[in-house]
Amino acid sequence: MNDSFYYSGIALIAILLLLMQNYEILLVRAKGPKSMVWKDYRNLLCAVLLFHFTDVIWGIFYAYKVKNVLFVDSLFYFGAMALCVLFWTRFAVTYLAENSAFGKMLIYAGQIFFLIGIIFVIANIFRPILFMIDDYAEYHETIVRWIMHCVQIVLLVSISIFGFVVNHKKTDMSKKRYRTIAWFGLIMAVFLFVQLWNPLLPLYTVAYMLGICMVRTFVVIDEKEEYRMKLERSLERERRNLKDLKSAREAAYKDPLTGVRSKGAFVEFEKEKDIEINKGDADEFAVAVFDLNGLKIINDNFGHKVGDEYIKTACGIICERFKHSPVFRIGGDEFVAILEHGDYENREKLEKDFIELMEQHKLQEKVVVAIGMADYIKGEDYTFNDVFSRADRKMYMRKRVTKGMPVNRICANCEYEANCPSECEYSDRCKKI
Repeated sequence: MNDSFYYSGIALIAILLLLMQNYEILLVRAKGPKSMVWKDYRNLLCAVLLFHFTDVIWGIFYAYKVKNVLFVDSLFYFGAMALCVLFWTRFAVTYLAENSAFGKMLIYAGQIFFLIGIIFVIANIFRPILFMIDDYAEYHETIVRWIMHCVQIVLLVSISIFGFVVNHKKTDMSKKRYRTIAWFGLIMAVFLFVQLWNPLLPLYTVAYMLGICMVRTFVVIDEKEEYRMKLERSLERERRNLKDLKSAREAAYKDPLTGVRSKGAFVEFEKEKDIEINKGDADEFAVAVFDLNGLKIINDNFGHKVGDEYIKTACGIICERFKHSPVFRIGGDEFVAILEHGDYENREKLEKDFIELMEQHKLQEKVVVAIGMADYIKGEDYTFNDVFSRADRKMYMRKRVTKGMPVNRICANCEYEANCPSECEYSDRCKKI
């Protein structure tokens, strides 16, 4: 009786170990390119659980000599064994990914073994082909049971050989996993061969317990580790791509000569402002437009290298005076600053101080930059360009003043140069700039 309970205890331990190690495979449906492989493995685990469960029942009722229960449980035992062979064959060959004639033959052999095993189990209900339980509830095997075990051993060894051959062809990190599949079948065959001489030893259960643990350790976990590494490499590539994209974007939006924002960045900024203005969400801002005096003369007389230094010096002055505002270089000698928040509040003083500085520069024959500034008027300006155009016109009027050129009249409101259109209601308020 103690031996029978020991038999059931081994099977119960095998069940608990299988459930603890493979609960996620049993509960979570496999997805991805190998979903069919892991579906076969999940089916194998379920079949092995059924096999272990029959062992638990068999040991208990064999101890108490309950003949009818032993007979029914033995039928399920052989049925579960045939089911395990079917799913192990399908999983092993499919996992090895060998679409060869021999691999297909092994799968067919597993299917045939399962069908014949089920036929024998059904036939054994009427006649003891596989086993018999006598009136004393003693178990007796038949020659057919021996033959089925031998065929199963041959099939397991064949799958192992197939696995070792496939493993020999591989050169990547999957070799360890393929070796595990091969050793699984070999261990099963060896334990089953020993059990031929003593069917009451739980060697088949122990073999499955060892094999499932091996697959868990060297195949399932290894697959997860490889997936994790691939995912990390993919994320690293993604990070590099994003970094390169950011660098490329920064390079495209950064003026290479002066380091301020480029014309491309200005175009994007204008689009964003237009969206804000269209939605009515635009905050108060002013646009300052700058243009360098005398750059063409410098380039023609001293060369473009000196001209570039002139541009950088002018840019430095603009950035220093409008240090809290984004500055864009939108042309060879044209810059734009967007005044918001603090700079917007001080815009009149900033403009006045800048003009005074340029007057000093003009006397000292230093870099001279013309400035024009205009405020965004909510409800009257419908695009960013409306504000920019007013600032640009003011800048050109200032440029004429700094060059000592004749100054045309300009409307204080609509800012048309020279004479206002006849329809301008503010034409009587025109004045010198």
